[in-house]
Amino acid sequence: MFRLRTFGGLELLDEHGHAIPFPAKALVILAYLFSTGRRTATRMEVAELLWGRGTPSVAFTNLRRLISRIRGRQSELNVHFLVFSNHGIELKSSSITCDVSLFGMAEPEGSFDELKVLVDRLRSAFLDKIDLQNSLFDHWLAQQRERQLIALDHAMRLMASLANTADQRAVVQQAALLVFLTGSNDQIAPKFLLQAYEVQGEVELLKRTFERRNEMLASWMKEKQSFPPAKIAARAANVEIINPAELTEHSRPSLPRLALLPPSNYSREPAAAMIVASLLEDITIGFCVLNSVQVLAPYSALQISRKTEDQLAMLEHHGLTYVLETRLSGVDEALSLFTQLVFLPTSEIVWAERLSLDGARFAQNRRDISGRLALSVASEIERHRITRSNFDRNPAAYHRYLLGRRFFDRLTLPNLRRARKEMKAVLQESANFAPALSSLARTYSEEWLLTARGEAVLLKSAEAYALQAIETSSDMADGYRELGVAKLLQGALDESVETLQLAETLSPHYADIIADHADALAHCSRLDTACRTIERAIELNPISPDSYLWTAAGACYGLGRFEAAIGYIDRMADGSLADRLAAASWAMLGHRDKAHVFVTRVRETHPDFDVENWLSIVPIKEKWHKDIYREGLKKAGF
Repeated sequence: MFRLRTFGGLELLDEHGHAIPFPAKALVILAYLFSTGRRTATRMEVAELLWGRGTPSVAFTNLRRLISRIRGRQSELNVHFLVFSNHGIELKSSSITCDVSLFGMAEPEGSFDELKVLVDRLRSAFLDKIDLQNSLFDHWLAQQRERQLIALDHAMRLMASLANTADQRAVVQQAALLVFLTGSNDQIAPKFLLQAYEVQGEVELLKRTFERRNEMLASWMKEKQSFPPAKIAARAANVEIINPAELTEHSRPSLPRLALLPPSNYSREPAAAMIVASLLEDITIGFCVLNSVQVLAPYSALQISRKTEDQLAMLEHHGLTYVLETRLSGVDEALSLFTQLVFLPTSEIVWAERLSLDGARFAQNRRDISGRLALSVASEIERHRITRSNFDRNPAAYHRYLLGRRFFDRLTLPNLRRARKEMKAVLQESANFAPALSSLARTYSEEWLLTARGEAVLLKSAEAYALQAIETSSDMADGYRELGVAKLLQGALDESVETLQLAETLSPHYADIIADHADALAHCSRLDTACRTIERAIELNPISPDSYLWTAAGACYGLGRFEAAIGYIDRMADGSLADRLAAASWAMLGHRDKAHVFVTRVRETHPDFDVENWLSIVPIKEKWHKDIYREGLKKAGF
């Protein structure tokens, strides 16, 4: 007795389970007859299935050659699976069985054993990796896979209400997950997954998240009532507070759509791929039972992940607003998964975390890891969606805002002024567009840094726009971020760190805010903490903007790590921003000749640069920290 395996590949097996050589297209004919439940097929039908409808004479010639090979091989095996006549091909099933036969039954018996067999079959795709490169075969194959999925769905629904034991519920769980993983309809199985897994705690988690946020904002408003303008304090009582009791399934508008892209595997661990697969399965369960997000079917996500050139276009085509990217790295006990949630319209990293998987214990704690991950991401999406609501209210302003944001990619005075012009145009469209207000604040503080002339009016403008952004949208982190930067440059160092810490708490994985927090810590002379903080920002945003690297270089310089400082400067796209720092670093290493190159460049741009005047302007908390800057700049020749 022989057996035809059609799921996960296509093989003819003997009674011991060993693969037997047989013409590949002959196996396709067998699979075709078994899957359709038919005994015979015409020669024309089979020829078109195997070679398409292009040139009939060629297809029939190929079929005659194939039949000759099949007859010869069957004679060698002393069996006759297929019998050929002038017009047809007949299946003789007395000496062969097939794993697809169960799907050809007119009416399933409705047992848990049968459901388990269906699940086991569909863990692998029917005729996986078989590609005959003709549309007729592709269409037939897609129909068969859809029919098999419908059979599994039907059996799952039939048995779900009858599951009483743990084993029976486990079979229903696996069936529901497979329907979701392989189905084209994203929402075909979540109800059954919810029943099977009984995932709880989503609403409670969201309640706690927003309660903490509300307490933090209320505390900040109470402490800062003396901030100008006075109307900020007047609005404190009217800050939009999220009512946790309203966080229910019915009160939410249309759900945001999320794609969970399969992880890139940077691990050398051979078993890492299996770990990734099981983790993805559990994370998928977590997402599809939650009511706060709609997750793209994993099959579609896999296809998108394989695209490199037009991936963003595909994501937008599917109406996605968020992508969860994952990267696996390390080996054995050091195995870890880095995850980051990206808001597609602005490429903003909303949330990120590195999870230690500990390969040895992963089997025991994987469900806990994936459940916490799914719930955390869902709550971050909910929080982020509320803060971004003003984008949806004014699409024209949002579009103009995105145009203006492009000019922040490279910090030059012309770019800053172009950005300022665009942001003011945004405010003509929508006077209370908070992101534009905070971006305007950024243009003034960055201009203050680039000109190095100590113009107080620039920082006052930055502070005023930042406070206006907070007034307009008090739960968005951007306004607090810009206020913290303005306070930093004005010399209010402790106040700056406190405000940036609040901004980071509101958006704990927003790399730009973390970088600004690191900069404030560096100016407060807390250099070790600054280095750790800026490295966290760089990890979240590995293709880092120059401002990150500049901050890292400055912190390293203050710690006496001059070579590391130069290393960061060398990574900058426009190293001229840090010419003073490069000159001081080379001078402290004893390379006066290299330092002189940067001194010359600085004097070309700022001929009146004076060390003491500069140190009197730049806010640095501790004297020893100023002294090391003075020493390096003087040694360099300033």
